[in-house]
Amino acid sequence: MKPNILILLLVIFSVTSYGQDVYFTKTGTVIFDSSTPLETIHAENNQVTSFLKIADGELNFAGLIKSFKFKNALMEEHFNENYIESAKYPKAVFKGQILNWAAIDLDKEEAQEADLEGELTLHGVSKKITAKATLHPQNGEIQASCAFVVSAEDFEIKIPAVVRDKIAKEVSVSVNVNYEPFNR
Repeated sequence: MKPNILILLLVIFSVTSYGQDVYFTKTGTVIFDSSTPLETIHAENNQVTSFLKIADGELNFAGLIKSFKFKNALMEEHFNENYIESAKYPKAVFKGQILNWAAIDLDKEEAQEADLEGELTLHGVSKKITAKATLHPQNGEIQASCAFVVSAEDFEIKIPAVVRDKIAKEVSVSVNVNYEPFNR
């Protein structure tokens, strides 16, 4: 019986320690824009989950594809069924690292530039992404934002010829999160 109590205490201690070293959000926002002069294509997803490990600057993001909202239902339907195939590939995931984490000072309540590198998985394809981000520690939370560009072709997303001129070849992506300390 004593080994079980020891294991339980170790688990409780590790969970408590883990919680203090992680910042988390379930309400992150990812916005993408694939507009051209012929068509405005803009969508937002306000249900992105993300965590940031304070020990080493590891970042993880995950968002359901069906949570992207468009200006009209038909555009949203085409996005989910014809292009991204959200029934087959329901999530977008980013796993990465803040490369200059040692230079980030969470005690300074000022915006600080971060260099990100990681792997974005979308439509069943994973690609390396690098980007600049801004981290702004404030009142015990961390506001973070980032922008980068991807192409549909890189993620093997087929765009029919009939609408190819209406969709930009490069898609602008911006991410905004407000991390709070993760408490279990």
